Amino acid sequence: MEKDKKSGINITNNFNAPIGQHIDHVDTINFSMDGEGNFQFGMVENANNLNRPDKTVPEKKDELFHFVHPELDDNEAWRVHNAVKRIVMHQKVKEICEYLKGLNKDRKVLLPKSPNVVYQELVRLGMPHSDGFGEKNFSACYKL
Repeated sequence: MEKDKKSGINITNNFNAPIGQHIDHVDTINFSMDGEGNFQFGMVENANNLNRPDKTVPEKKDELFHFVHPELDDNEAWRVHNAVKRIVMHQKVKEICEYLKGLNKDRKVLLPKSPNVVYQELVRLGMPHSDGFGEKNFSACYKL
């Protein structure tokens, strides 16, 4: 607690929260006084970025995976997009096809019957197209 000797103002900062609750960094505390002498306080996390987008929806630098199921909300759609993007970069064709089949069964994606359309979309997301990742190999593994 600080006490300003000139004005007699007491300042108490309590930054406590229940166990497990996250306290964001506060860059600025705005306050004003109404006509009756009551203070109004407001905290700003980042004074340089007041109009930032919702943290739960990633920035849309990428175009969303074309086969995300239409019933999913935006957050879930981007989660599926990111999962597909990761798997195509790190797994073999057989595992990719099995994963897509599972997503299709769980109604996370809505896949077409044509493997060449899916293949082009997976290449766009980062799947290699050489050394066992060719369209012919993909078409042989792609079964719905």
